[in-house]
Amino acid sequence: MKKTVLITGASSGIGKAAALYFSAQGWNVAATMRNPENEKGLSAKSDVKLYALDVTKPDTIDATIESAIRDFGKIDVLVNNAGFGADGVFELMDDDFIRTQFETNVFGLMRVTRAIIPIFREQKAGVIVQVASMGGRLTFPLFSIYHGTKWAVEGFSEALQFELVQFNIRIKIIEPGAIKTEFYGRSRSFVGLDFEPYKAFTDKVDKLNQETGAKGESPDVVAKTIFQAANDSSFKLRYATGSPAPILLLVRKLLPDAFWFWIVRMSYKI
Repeated sequence: MKKTVLITGASSGIGKAAALYFSAQGWNVAATMRNPENEKGLSAKSDVKLYALDVTKPDTIDATIESAIRDFGKIDVLVNNAGFGADGVFELMDDDFIRTQFETNVFGLMRVTRAIIPIFREQKAGVIVQVASMGGRLTFPLFSIYHGTKWAVEGFSEALQFELVQFNIRIKIIEPGAIKTEFYGRSRSFVGLDFEPYKAFTDKVDKLNQETGAKGESPDVVAKTIFQAANDSSFKLRYATGSPAPILLLVRKLLPDAFWFWIVRMSYKI
């Protein structure tokens, strides 16, 4: 029987690349997104079905999981990929802005995870792949809120795996580096780019961030890592992927805080 993966945020970027890659490897794919009627690249594939799922709306989560199981028989792997990037001057971020970032990147991921656990527990098997970021274990300027969400995902997932190992449910955390996606484009929310007290600072930081994004690797790199993690029968937890994530995470682990902060400041010339 073919295996089935359910992927959130599959309309573009890493999520779409993962959907295409799993399909190419012979899997059934439940590709979820907020507006599946607008999707074109996945709908033609016979082993891919599109579902409307908004991680901020619990009723769509339960309905989609039920539909995917009805259509494919079971779900073997969940890939929590839905999310977006928010960056900018924290001083200017109101509660609604902060809440929106956490609602999608953290609470949405938690909702989908919570919904799939009983199913995996009953079938005594399952893999939950959380797409985090290298920014879940290190930080860069102007990403305070985004880093807050990804650090939360890392801590939540690491603690959760202790609960789930008894049911043969594996947790995998994917930590992409700079990937060429809409994270740096239309899905980005930036606050305070022209706020005068910070302008010299934001100009320097945003310039390097955009240059880094333009040079980023293809989402296909992450899709392959997600597939590798989904098929890894070990209880390895973290998978750094896409330059410069593996090397930066190693350097951050080895260096004292002060030295790492100095390297970041020198890189941004701040």
